[in-house]
Amino acid sequence: TPFFSGCSKQNVDNTFFEWQTDSITAGAVNRKIEGDDSIAATARVLPTRLGNYAQISQYVNQTSGTDDAVNYAGHGKHQAYQLAKNGKRMKRDIEVMLLQNIVRSAGSSTAARASAGVPAWLATNYVSMNPTSGSPTAGATGTTAMTESTATASITEAGIKSVIKDTYEAGGAADLILCPPTIKQAISDLAQSVSSLRTNTKGDAPAHVVAAVDVYVSDFGTYRIVADRNMHSSEHVFFLDMDFWAVGTLRPFQTVELAKTGDAHKQLLLAEMGLISKNEKSSGILADCAA
Repeated sequence: TPFFSGCSKQNVDNTFFEWQTDSITAGAVNRKIEGDDSIAATARVLPTRLGNYAQISQYVNQTSGTDDAVNYAGHGKHQAYQLAKNGKRMKRDIEVMLLQNIVRSAGSSTAARASAGVPAWLATNYVSMNPTSGSPTAGATGTTAMTESTATASITEAGIKSVIKDTYEAGGAADLILCPPTIKQAISDLAQSVSSLRTNTKGDAPAHVVAAVDVYVSDFGTYRIVADRNMHSSEHVFFLDMDFWAVGTLRPFQTVELAKTGDAHKQLLLAEMGLISKNEKSSGILADCAA
C-alpha cells in the first residue's frame, strides 16, 4: 500500500471535514518608481476551502468456541490471527478506494459515505494517452469524477514527460511515479528500446541482467517508479508529491467486541477515514494508459 502508507495522517473531528489550500502567483515584472506615493493595496487572494467525507471500512471476525480451543500449528489463537489478517486486508481496501475515480458522497440510509479519490482532485496536470474522449475532473474539489476515455493507448515517454513538465510549471515538485504492475513493466520496456539490457558482473559472482527502471531522471527532478498491485484502475499513472496528500482519520483502526449470541466469539474491525488533497497542482496523472 505505497500510497496509503506514504500519506501523512491527521485527526479529523467530523464525517465531513474541511481544510484550506492556497497558491502563490507566478513571478512577474515588479519595478516601481523611486519616491512613488500613490500606493494602492495589493488585491487579496484568499485561500480556497475544500472538504471530503470520511468513509467507514469494516470486517466482522467470528470464531467458534472449538476454533478458540484448538491448538493450530503455526499460529496462536484463531481469532487473533483472523483479526491481523483482515487488518492487512482492510489496508489494501483503503489503498484501492483512495486511488479510485469516485466523487465524495454524504451517503444515505441505503448507500455508504464515500471519500473522493485521487483522480477526482487532479484537474490541472492531466494528460491522456487517448485524449479524444477523456477529460480531467472539473474544479479540483472532489465533486466531479474524471471522465475516462473509451479506449486506451500504449504509454510513451512523451506522455510521461508531458505530465512531469505540466506539474513543474504548475509549481509542483513531484518525485513519485505510482503505476500498475503492467505499466511498470511497460516503462521498463521503454528504456530497453533505447539501450539494450545491461549484464552486470562482479568478480566470480554470477552475472545478472538489469531489466527494470526504478528511477527516472527528468529535466525537472528525479522520480522513483513504484508499482502498486492495489490500484483501482490498471490504466492510470500518478505523478505524486506525497507532502500534499494526507489521510484524515475520524476513527483509527480499532476492534469492537460484539454481543455473544452463541458458541462463538465475534469482534468488529473498523476504521473511518478520508482523503485530504492539500494542493492538487502538486501532482499529476497520465490517464488511459496501456502496456
